[in-house]
Amino acid sequence: MLHFLAQACRHYLLALQFFTRIPVTGRLAHWVGFSPALFRASAGHFPGVGWMVGGLLAGFTALLLAALPGHAFSPLVAAALGTALGVLMTGAFHEDGLADVFDGLGGSPDRDRALIIMKDSRVGAFGAIAVMLVLLTKVALLALLGSVSGTLMCVALFLAHVVSRSWPLLLIRLMPHVGDAAGSKSKPLADQISAKSLLTSFLWFFGALAGVIYALEYSTLIAIDMAGFALLPALATALALSALAWGMMGRWFWRRLRGFTGDCLGATQQVCELAFYLGLAVSL
Repeated sequence: MLHFLAQACRHYLLALQFFTRIPVTGRLAHWVGFSPALFRASAGHFPGVGWMVGGLLAGFTALLLAALPGHAFSPLVAAALGTALGVLMTGAFHEDGLADVFDGLGGSPDRDRALIIMKDSRVGAFGAIAVMLVLLTKVALLALLGSVSGTLMCVALFLAHVVSRSWPLLLIRLMPHVGDAAGSKSKPLADQISAKSLLTSFLWFFGALAGVIYALEYSTLIAIDMAGFALLPALATALALSALAWGMMGRWFWRRLRGFTGDCLGATQQVCELAFYLGLAVSL
């Protein structure tokens, strides 16, 4: 049992090290280690990274909303600063993937040429416009949710980061890795994700949903702040739109690339996160 927990901890810390700028250094990093097999096993903990990132952003946003004056623009300020912190925490890792995907697939109808463009570190017009629009829409939707309820805004941040990091794992499970696997950061994910890792991701995913629903049910403060808002139907709508976004992205990648790259996973995370906020917003 102790060995199992130690291995799970190593896998989680490796995922945290790879997908965020949260420091995992020194002796801790040495203990975690690295190998393609370890990284492949850590894939199931991607939603767990969402727990960390979403939890920190929700806490930061709650503090901002408490410190800012009770003005109509306060949720907008909190949304903008929270989004900026999220980009800093992840090193714009997923936004970079979003830019590369839109540069490649928007820049050329040819599959091989699109893959070459996606490998280019320079950002083109399609990528820059895509990132700008996604960030602007994300801030706007979060500000809208915050204008209804600060708690709703924090709940949205936490769950969206968990949910949006779960969908890309299904791309890995269902589609082949394409492009130059040898030169790709996602090379260890070129093999199909194991059923065990997928089960781990489901535990993170459903654990987040259960935790939020439990808190809503038994926390008096949250219940008061969310009075008059039906969270369960809203969550169902948000999950449905997020799943729809995943399906559309997967169909796009299959039609254009016949598979996925690491950039596709980052782009999917960004679009599914945005779709989750939109689902909550339209439920209002």
